Amino acid sequence: MLLRVIPDNTRIPFIQQRRWFLAISAILMVASIALVLGRGLNLGIDFLGGTLLEVRTSAPADIDRMRTDLGGLGLGEVALQQFGADNDVLIRVQRQDGDEAAQKAAVEAIQAALGDQVAEYRRIEFVGPTVGEELQMSALWAVLASVAVIAFYIWLRFEWQFGVSSVVSLLHDVIAVLGLFALFQLEFNLATVAAVLMVAGYSINDTVVVFDRIREMMRKYKSMPYEDMFNIAINSTLSRTFLTSFTTLLALLALLVFGGPVIRDFVLALIWGILIGTYSSVAVAAALLLYMRPGRDDMAGSAEDEDGAEAGAAS
Repeated sequence: MLLRVIPDNTRIPFIQQRRWFLAISAILMVASIALVLGRGLNLGIDFLGGTLLEVRTSAPADIDRMRTDLGGLGLGEVALQQFGADNDVLIRVQRQDGDEAAQKAAVEAIQAALGDQVAEYRRIEFVGPTVGEELQMSALWAVLASVAVIAFYIWLRFEWQFGVSSVVSLLHDVIAVLGLFALFQLEFNLATVAAVLMVAGYSINDTVVVFDRIREMMRKYKSMPYEDMFNIAINSTLSRTFLTSFTTLLALLALLVFGGPVIRDFVLALIWGILIGTYSSVAVAAALLLYMRPGRDDMAGSAEDEDGAEAGAAS
């Protein structure tokens, strides 16, 4: 017996309320873009280059004292960020002039200045500026390539209208994730890029399920109004969409609670991405497709008679 959390006869008017959904999405996109352009992303050491130290202090961290101690070392920009427990601190130091020896000297100076305040140096990383720029370009190309491949796949499997709608919906999800990171100034690093790509794959999977059901109904009902047909298709996939998203979120919430601060931003990106991706699959992608009006004649398959279509519309 199949588990159905949402009854088969559910008729939530997604398409009829599409203007509200699209307005909400437009506001979200404008706000996210404004945040990214205004506040910017808190780029991690992967992209900026420099030295990153993750330390655990012997007592609750005194950020002001640590900032004073490090500020007099003449190392340039030094940023301190408390995260996780009250004795966990991230220290970012700009790249020092000179070779690797200069970077090691900066680390030694930091260790000497902090003294017995620090009980454990949990992580020390150095990334050069050239590598950081290369990683930025690689991350950008990875996201663009994934979107292009997804668009090509949808175009092959369906029609070009489906491809355009899926790409717009996908960009909607990616921009929303970037907006979250800009809003809360979460660290944006290579792990975050991986999370963005995972969100893209998850979102398009949900969208394909909805589109496949729409195509099936377009083959079956040749005279049913588009709005009714799209709405029935979305509602018929709700149970599957809800269960998939719910079980995935359970696993991610467990990671968020027990995974520790190291993967916190990565998990937050996935949680927000899944929520916004599920929303866009049922409320945005199909609404965009409706405005493009894919032709029924392009859908191979037998048509149902007029009476059947009217009965389907009435249901």
